[in-house]
This record gives sequence, C-alpha cells and structure tokens, in this order.
Amino acid sequence: MSSGNEYTQAEEFFSSHGVRCAATVYRPSAPVGPVPVVVMAHGFAATRGIRLPAYAERFATAGYAVVLFDYRYFGDSEGEPRQLLDVRSQLDDWRAAITFARSLQIVDADRVIAWGTSFAGGHVLTLAGRGERLAAVIAQVPHVSGPAAVRATGLRQGLRLAPVGLADLIGSCFRRPPRYVAAVGPENAVAALAAPGAMAAFERLIAGSRVRRGDYPETVAARILVKIGLYSPARTARKISCPVLIQVATSDNIAPAAAAVKAARAIPNSTLRHYECGHFDPYVDPLFPGVVADQLEFLNEMVPVNSGRG
Repeated sequence: MSSGNEYTQAEEFFSSHGVRCAATVYRPSAPVGPVPVVVMAHGFAATRGIRLPAYAERFATAGYAVVLFDYRYFGDSEGEPRQLLDVRSQLDDWRAAITFARSLQIVDADRVIAWGTSFAGGHVLTLAGRGERLAAVIAQVPHVSGPAAVRATGLRQGLRLAPVGLADLIGSCFRRPPRYVAAVGPENAVAALAAPGAMAAFERLIAGSRVRRGDYPETVAARILVKIGLYSPARTARKISCPVLIQVATSDNIAPAAAAVKAARAIPNSTLRHYECGHFDPYVDPLFPGVVADQLEFLNEMVPVNSGRG
C-alpha cells in the first residue's frame, strides 16, 4: 500500500444544474501517471468539514486524488433555500461532482471511487445501482432502507416529527419558506436524529472536526422527514457491478445494520465489515483508525494507485 505521499489541497467549485457546489480537491504532489480519485460527501444535513477531511487526508497520503464536496443548499455551496435536503438534487450533485473529478488533469477518468457515509452511503449505492460508471464504492454506515429508518425512529418520535414535516411539505407546494427542525437533538426532542445517544455522539464528532458549533446551521428543512421512508437504495443493490465495501455499526439505531447487511448480500461483489459501535462512532477514535484502514485495504486491492495508465 502506498503511504507517506505528499499532496496539495485547494478550495474549488463545480456546477450542478447551474448551482455552484464547493469542493476541497486533494492532489498527490508527484503522481506517477493518472491516479484514481475518491469522490466524497457527507450524510444527513451535514457538511464536508465535519470529520471528512480526516478520511480525505488518509486517501491523499496514500496517493489518491480526492474531491470532497458540499451538496447544494449546504455548507459552502450555493443554492436557496438553505438546508434543503432533496434526494434528487443530491444525486444530481453527485453526478456533477463525478464529472468534475473525471476532468481533473491528474485523474484516471476510468477509476472513480464513490465514498459516502450515512445518507450519502445510500446515495453512492443508488448511483452504482443505476449504472453510474464507477471503479468501486465505499458505503460507511449507509442508509439503505427507508422503512428500516422509519422503524428505527419509532412511533412516538415519528408522531413528534410528522406535524412539522407535513406542514413544511404542504408549505413547499405554495412556495413558502421552509420550516426547520434540528438535524440532531437529544432523545425525545423534535429533531431529525434524536435516537438515544445520538446527540452525545455527534458532539464527539464535532469536537474532532475543524468546524465549530455555529459555523453552519445545524438544521434541515422538515419536509425530508415525510419523504425519507420512500428512499431505499437497497432496491437496486443486485444491479451494482463494481466492487463495494459496506461498513456497518452493529448497534446503529439510525441506519440499522440488519438492512445494510441484507443489501451487502444482494450486491454481487461486496465486502462487508462489522464494527461493535453506534452510528457516529466510526468517525472518531478509537474506531476511526481501523475503519479507515479497512477502506484503504479495500482500495489497495480493488483500485490500487499504481495500476493505472501512465
């Protein structure tokens, strides 16, 4: 496995349906021929600065180019209204990010890896299942089943969230400004992710990042709460032809592990890894080094840096 390589990073933009999306691009300093590129995005209502640079730096150090981007409406990307999570738009942003990554001078356009975590873990599986040309996919604690996510939320929490979600959805039909809920909150709060332990785990994730609380709104337009049950990336799992690494947290109460395991078994060429932890734990120590090492081992086997043209 390549290690110890130097790299540069730059803040850049690409266009997705006329909206400028922000990306941090990592480039190996002395590539030998075109290199593979890892395209990365964060999960539910988050931004690219929340722990994802830690992964990107590991990939860049190993010799991969990396494009780490924010979806439209989030983070440093443009688009109004803010904090609007729309599945179709995010998938379009993924396609635009992949096109942008293929255009980079040092990149081997035939060796694009899609890396997604949580909700984005579902997106990369959807893209692969719908025929996007990818060399490999890494899906960390992925959302794969809308019904499974709804069941994990629970009836009481669902009843707390339904009124504001429906109100926002109805308001959107009349072009009203969004109604927002907290993206993550304490147990029993009116928040999108309020599973037991979620808030404390998310605080650890923020503490290990280079962003601070308040850098970006920690909210999401509530309409996604009544749509999420309809989004099940696992439905196209059998159609995925590229190698896939799926990493599940055995105690995940947000993106249930059982659904991800079932999806992994449906994918013709999949590698499945289990970790004894909750949904947010793979991002931070003590589990992070092992999780990212498994990702690099998978990449070194499936899309090694030194196997391209050059």
